[in-house]
Amino acid sequence: MSLRGAWVALVVLVGVSACSNPLVQHYEYDEQTYLSVDGSAQVVIAASVPALVALRGVALDVSPSARLNTEDVRRVFEAAGCQVQRVGRPWRRDGRRFVQVSLTVPDVRKAASCGVLAWSTYSFDRARDEVGQERLVYRQTVGAPAGASPGDVKWTGAELVGFKLHLPSKVLHHNVRRLEDNEPGSTERGNILTWEQRLTDRRAGTPVVMEVFTKPESILYQTLFLFAGAFAAAVALLLTIIWFVIRRGRVRLKELRK
Repeated sequence: MSLRGAWVALVVLVGVSACSNPLVQHYEYDEQTYLSVDGSAQVVIAASVPALVALRGVALDVSPSARLNTEDVRRVFEAAGCQVQRVGRPWRRDGRRFVQVSLTVPDVRKAASCGVLAWSTYSFDRARDEVGQERLVYRQTVGAPAGASPGDVKWTGAELVGFKLHLPSKVLHHNVRRLEDNEPGSTERGNILTWEQRLTDRRAGTPVVMEVFTKPESILYQTLFLFAGAFAAAVALLLTIIWFVIRRGRVRLKELRK
């Protein structure tokens, strides 16, 4: 497993463990994209079965009493042209069944070839700013849903849909807005952005426009190089101290022999 894949798997496990945590923001449909500087990505979808049916037309039984088999979920997603990496164990919340599916996307610009992601258009390019500095430019527009009626789900109208973007580099610009007051939002832990929308607006087809500019270098590899440099400096310092101690010892030994 790649280092990025291991990190995503860890985040997925943490996310699953947080599903029942009342302090964590809960979404009826949550789509998280882990983007790399080469344009590849992993997309993790965590959603209720009714939301998958209503928003993406996924052929699953919305009945709370129906058995939800992870292999059935995998087959449905693969039939839609998606590269499924993992299907998590289903859970329940508010009387509805939820499931988490991790997808592999070799080229985010072609992510719509997975039918579940086909409501979005994607672009990912390298560009230069006004002073000639290179940057990565990511844009995603989530359009109208293409689903079916899930029946009487007993949604209250307060349910949220979330689109979270995990960027590989330092964020230079973004257009996140806070849902409550439509004011500019902020990044989480430096390079994580979340766009929120009410489920009612998502079902009505109100678009979500995501735009981000980042530095072209991966934070992960920058961190690894930083650690490597610090380690090399520490080794060099240790060798210098050893050399100095040995040299002084030799000088002292010569003095004693005189």
